[in-house]
Amino acid sequence: MRAACYLSNPHSDAQRERARERDMAIRFRITSCAATTEKENKMEAEQEAAVRIGVMGCATIAKKVSRAIRLAPNARLVAVASRTAEKARRFAMENGFPEDARVCGSYEELLEDPAMDAVYMPLPTSLHRRWVPEAARRGKHILVEKPAALAARELEEMLVVCEDMGVQFMDGTMWMHHPRTAKMRELLSDASLFGDLRWVNSAFTFAATDYFLKNDIRVKPDLDALGALGDAGWYCIRSILWAADYELPKTVTAIRGTVSRNAAGVLLSCGSSLLWDDEKVATFHCSFNSNLTTNFTVSGTRGWSPLPTQLHVATDLPQEACLVREFARLVRAIIDSGSKPDQKWPVITKKTQMVLDAVKASIGKGYEPVSL
Repeated sequence: MRAACYLSNPHSDAQRERARERDMAIRFRITSCAATTEKENKMEAEQEAAVRIGVMGCATIAKKVSRAIRLAPNARLVAVASRTAEKARRFAMENGFPEDARVCGSYEELLEDPAMDAVYMPLPTSLHRRWVPEAARRGKHILVEKPAALAARELEEMLVVCEDMGVQFMDGTMWMHHPRTAKMRELLSDASLFGDLRWVNSAFTFAATDYFLKNDIRVKPDLDALGALGDAGWYCIRSILWAADYELPKTVTAIRGTVSRNAAGVLLSCGSSLLWDDEKVATFHCSFNSNLTTNFTVSGTRGWSPLPTQLHVATDLPQEACLVREFARLVRAIIDSGSKPDQKWPVITKKTQMVLDAVKASIGKGYEPVSL
């Protein structure tokens, strides 16, 4: 389009200048409209391709992950379920669910929804054994909170159904998906920089309130019987396995004197040592009874240069949204191309559960070593 359509045969510099300004304005409007349309089309395409995720349960952690689903560019929050429709509706209103998100008064109703690709499951651990297979049999991909199960044999049952149904399984260990973790792996894998792994220590503790110790599901034997070991200890064990490149230890031995329980027998604190054939060693401590500590230390045969504390890793999303983005990426690939689920994540979950089981078994055997 030319500005000459406004002025024919301009006879002065002023007329030519005004014509040029009009021409520029027209071009700007045309370009802006085109750019806006292109952006809108891109957003519409992304929404159509976004993995549709429903939230199955209204636990406190679900608030954080619901926000993460909204932030992830390839995911869409489409539904929420609780044991009552009123509780689900209140959760949706308080946590920024889209107006068109479906509210379900039962978990069955949520899983029957054909307009949902995947489910995020923040249920008590004791309920995973029922609902993970139920979701998988309905073709829903599964992002489940940790701990994944009460025991490795239960987890294996779940994973068999997921694999048979061709659905992606992933646990909700968020820090695994932060780009910082990939940078840490790069450093540990550099033999000239780090050498060989020799020792790992991990600790995750927090001083729980009296209310928590009396009422939280993590101290209830019928809901989350693994207590501090399943909650905080899961992170410690995962970090140790991550550092060892997921090589299982030869033996696991609970540390005498670190174990405390509540009146119902649920673990409030414990610690353990892990040994490998090549003499690597790791220790961890988890507790609901100590001040907040989140430590992870690795030591190799060489020193650090530069120090890890001197490195800064930026991210465009919080780690929980990075988790959702990776989960949605894998689900989208299955939907679009019919590819098989990525077995990396179920394998890592299973190894974490196996070590957790071994710690529990060692405690039960009077702190004797348990072989893996």
